[in-house]
Amino acid sequence: MSWFDRLKAPKITSTKKKADLPEGLWDKCSNCAEIMFHEDMKRNLMVCSQCSFHMKIPTLDRLDIILDQDSFEELDPGMKSIDPLQFKDLKKYKDRIKAYEKAGGAKEAYVYGRATMMSMPIVFGSFVFEYMGGSMGSVVGEKITRTFELALEEEKPCLIVMASGGARMQEGILSLMQMAKTTSALSQLRQKGMPFISLLTHPTTGGVAASIAMLGDLIIAEPNALIGFAGPRVIEQTIKETLPEGFQRSEYLLDHGMVDQIIERKALKSKLHFFFQHLMHNRAD
Repeated sequence: MSWFDRLKAPKITSTKKKADLPEGLWDKCSNCAEIMFHEDMKRNLMVCSQCSFHMKIPTLDRLDIILDQDSFEELDPGMKSIDPLQFKDLKKYKDRIKAYEKAGGAKEAYVYGRATMMSMPIVFGSFVFEYMGGSMGSVVGEKITRTFELALEEEKPCLIVMASGGARMQEGILSLMQMAKTTSALSQLRQKGMPFISLLTHPTTGGVAASIAMLGDLIIAEPNALIGFAGPRVIEQTIKETLPEGFQRSEYLLDHGMVDQIIERKALKSKLHFFFQHLMHNRAD
C-alpha cells in the first residue's frame, strides 16, 4: 500500500449547530408526500394544496374553523377519569391519566359547551383525538349526555365533531355502557325535535361509530375520513377476503348511503350554518 492510499480524507464539520436549525417549518402530506411550509399548510386549514388531502388537526384549531372567534364557552372542563377497574397493561391507567394531565391541553377526550356559528347559538361538542385517541370512557359518555341535555333544555341545535378510536378498553364494560347512555339521551333530544348534526372526521371508529356518530339528523363527513366499526385489516383477517378500494372511507360510505354529504374543511362553517337554519325552520313549522 502506497503512502497515498494511507492518507485519510479530512472530516468536514458544519459550523452551524444542530440546535440553531429551525424546526417546525415544514409539513409533509400524509397522502402524496408533498412538502409544504407549515404556515402555508395552516392557512389552508391543514389541507394539502396538491392533492386536497385533509390531514388531522388539533381540536382547538378545528374550533376556530367551525365556530365564531372566542364564542366557545366550555362546560365541565375539570371533569376527569378515575381508574375504577385498577387497569394495567404496559402502564397503569391512572399513570396514563396523570401523564396526559402533566402534558397539558385537554383533561379528557371530549369537550362541550355553548358557542355561536355565524351568530347562531348552538350547543357544540368535540372529541379530542390527541387525548388517548379520542376514546370514549365514563367521563366522555357523561359529557356527551350533558351535551344533548343542554341542547334539549335550551332548545338549541347540536353539533358534535367525531374523532375517536372507539370505546376505552381501560374502563371495560363501563366504557361500553356509554353507547347506550348517550344514545338514550339523544333519543330525548329527537323527541323534542331539536336538530343534531354529526360531523365525522378521520378517524371515526369503534363504539363511537356504532352509536351516536351514525345517528345524526344529518351525517356529514370530511373527505377521505376512515369511518367504520372494525378496522379494514381486522375485517380482512376475519372474512379472508380483500376489501374493495377505498372501503370505509367517506366517499365509499356516501356511495352506499351511510353519510349524507362530504364537505371540504373550508366550506364547513357556512354549510353547517345553512343546514341548521333549515332544520330549525322546519321544526318551527
